[in-house]
Amino acid sequence: MNEGDLRTTHMVASVLLGYPDQHLYDGLDVLTAAVSALPAGRARERLSAFLGHVAATGPAELAAHYVATFDLKRRCCPYLTYYAYGDTRKRGMALLRFKHAYREAGFEPADGELPDHLAVVCELSARGAVRQARRLMSEHRAGMEVLRAALEEERSPYTDVVAAVLATLPPAGAREQEAALRLASEGPPAEAVGLEPYAIMEAGR
Repeated sequence: MNEGDLRTTHMVASVLLGYPDQHLYDGLDVLTAAVSALPAGRARERLSAFLGHVAATGPAELAAHYVATFDLKRRCCPYLTYYAYGDTRKRGMALLRFKHAYREAGFEPADGELPDHLAVVCELSARGAVRQARRLMSEHRAGMEVLRAALEEERSPYTDVVAAVLATLPPAGAREQEAALRLASEGPPAEAVGLEPYAIMEAGR
């Protein structure tokens, strides 16, 4: 898959991983055409499957499923640093790494959205910073694998979208597979201190 195809794949995934409002349905034909132009493979197959689900599902039903899945189930958290760091001080430092990558690429996420949301990382790639985005995804590959497995266990159609993004990364090595298994069995660290370091360091800039 060349860089243009990677950007297209991540662009579509970014839209699909966002809250499914009317804009998603208005742009369904454009998204479907973009996916159809991708080379044959796992990414195109999985995105096509999800787009088919969207076309067959009403906006209210899809929105309710989105909220029930991503907002109400911690095991299906779309924020990549959560899996490795939970709500600990280390997560705040990890978030800064995402923020620095965005600044390096000249990209500013929408106000109020944490930079480690998978949809935002995909948007970073779609805007041209493919190298930076794939680096962040690769660093949090284990968390993405846990997210995909959790969605699959919930029988959520969003499994297809996360699987499509994973298909754009190099195959997982033994260490990444072991990390994913460990995260799945142990869960994220528990230290309820919030994201103060991230907020404080950002405020000082």
